Order: sequence, then C-alpha cells, then structure tokens
Amino acid sequence: MDELLQRCFLHALKCRVKKADLPLLTSTFLGSHMFSCCPEGRQLDIKKSSYRKLSKFLQHMQQEQVIQVKELSKGVESVVAVDWKHPRITSFVIPEPSPSSPTIQEGSRGQPYHPPDIKSLYCVPASMTLLFQESGHKKGSMLEGSEVRMIIINYAKKNDLVDADNKNLVKLDPILCDCILEKNEQHTVMKLPWDSLLTRCLEKLQPAYQVTFPGQDPIVKKGKICPIDITLAQRASNKKVTLVRNLEAYGLDPCSVAAILQQRCQASTTVTPVPGTKDSLQVQIQGNQIHHLGWLLLEEYRLPRKHIQGLEKAPKPSKKK
Repeated sequence: MDELLQRCFLHALKCRVKKADLPLLTSTFLGSHMFSCCPEGRQLDIKKSSYRKLSKFLQHMQQEQVIQVKELSKGVESVVAVDWKHPRITSFVIPEPSPSSPTIQEGSRGQPYHPPDIKSLYCVPASMTLLFQESGHKKGSMLEGSEVRMIIINYAKKNDLVDADNKNLVKLDPILCDCILEKNEQHTVMKLPWDSLLTRCLEKLQPAYQVTFPGQDPIVKKGKICPIDITLAQRASNKKVTLVRNLEAYGLDPCSVAAILQQRCQASTTVTPVPGTKDSLQVQIQGNQIHHLGWLLLEEYRLPRKHIQGLEKAPKPSKKK
C-alpha cells in the first residue's frame, strides 16, 4: 500500500496539479487528484499503509522537500508549494493508461470527490458535569446523541428515579433539578416524562460536530458547522452575481469549484477573500447560477441538502403563455 500511495502521490503532482492550483486543500489533493491516479482494479486506502494518516504521509514528503504543507486555517491543512524539479517527481514514469478506463474529468459524475462524514455532537458544559461524572465524563467531553440518551437512562435507573407507578415518568433528584430545570421550576416540577427529560438534557448541552474526510483523522469542533452559503448580490448596472461561501469546511477547493462553474455556466467567475475574514474564500459567478451550483453540490458531490443554504433562490422557470 505504501508503494501505491507514493505512486498516486507522484502521479498526481506530475500530471494533475499545477502551480495555479496552489494552495490546495490536502483533502482536495487526495479526493480530486490522488484517488483519480489509482490504477484500475486497485483501491487506495491510506489506513492500510504504514503511515495510517494522510497528514503523516504528507509530513514525510515534506521532510523529503517534495512539497510544503501549512495549516492556513485552524484544523485545515493545504499544500502550499511543490518542487517539480525534485528527483522523485522528474524520475517518476507515468504509467500507461488502461484502454478500458475512461479519463475522469474533475467535476464529472465520476470525479472522485468524497463528501465528509459529518456528525452532530454534544459537549458537556460545567453546569452538567455532576450529571455525567458517574459515567466517566467531565467538562468538555464530546458525546453523540445516542450516548447522551444512554447515560441519562442509566443514571435514572441506577439512582432509582423511575416512577414506580408510572414507568413513563422520571423523578428529579437534586442533580437533575440543577442541570435541566429553570429557576422558576425548581420547586414545582418534580417529575418529567422520558422524552421531555432527554430533550431538555440535549438542549442544555453545548452543540459540537465531527467532520471526517476520507483517509484522515476526524476533526472535532465546538458549535454548529457552517453550511455552504449561497447568496445573490447586485453589482454595477443592476447585474446579479451568485456568491458561494464555506466550501473549504466540506473539503472543496473554491478555485476548483470556480473553474468547473465557469465551464458549466459559460460565465465569468472570481475567487476572493470573504470580507472580514483572514482565510475564507468565496466564489463569485456572473448571473443567477444556483441551478448549476445545486446540481454540482447535491448530485455530483453528494452533499446533504441540510448543509447547503440558499438553494431556494434559484430562478423560477418562466410560465408559457
């Protein structure tokens, strides 16, 4: 697997990546370039290599001075420089393509972008630590919703809080009262139905999320993941433009997306920094191109609709008279 990994890496640098593509998200480099250089009939799986992680492999290649990798935004690494004169690249012999394997163009339905796996998580705040410490968790612990439910159920049963007369009700002990009740409920609410108890517990926890890109370790962050944001704006002469933000959070390179849309829409595109930010980029396309954008994100990149906002702004089909 190490030999295949290095082969795909060198093939991608020699044939697919250009200087204009840099800086290039490491997830994009893997998904859009290295995967497509994998020989027919073989499957590139970094976890089966001695490196186990893409980041470790790229660090090794950086130590050999083939590439340079930097963390341009928190938790997201990019390839920022390539030494195309390095002996590893110049001596690499491009394998003969198989006659039966079609060339995969970036942006086509066969393009090897894989959407990240995104999970909603819950972070234990200081005000809830007493409730979760019995299960071995502390302030800042990250849990899935199913784990939270199991912890609450086990806590109630272990502390004999299930109402003997009505198994659908849970008696509230002092810890539950402090964790989930409002001040004006402290002396009036003594029991809660299971669903209400579990819902309140989830609401009191802090939101967090986990993003896992193919071949990489999960990235866990507090808060809610920002959706891909699509908006329309007016420019000079009342012309409309389509703006797309937050592509990087989903492993998409704004420059690659801009190039695809320029070809699909036959319209000019630009990539500029998002106003008020240091590292985020936005793609601007001339005209209302939300139909094209929606097809690309939903049908080809297979991103869940819930992580995209603004699709409803697509132009309505004109009614025939």
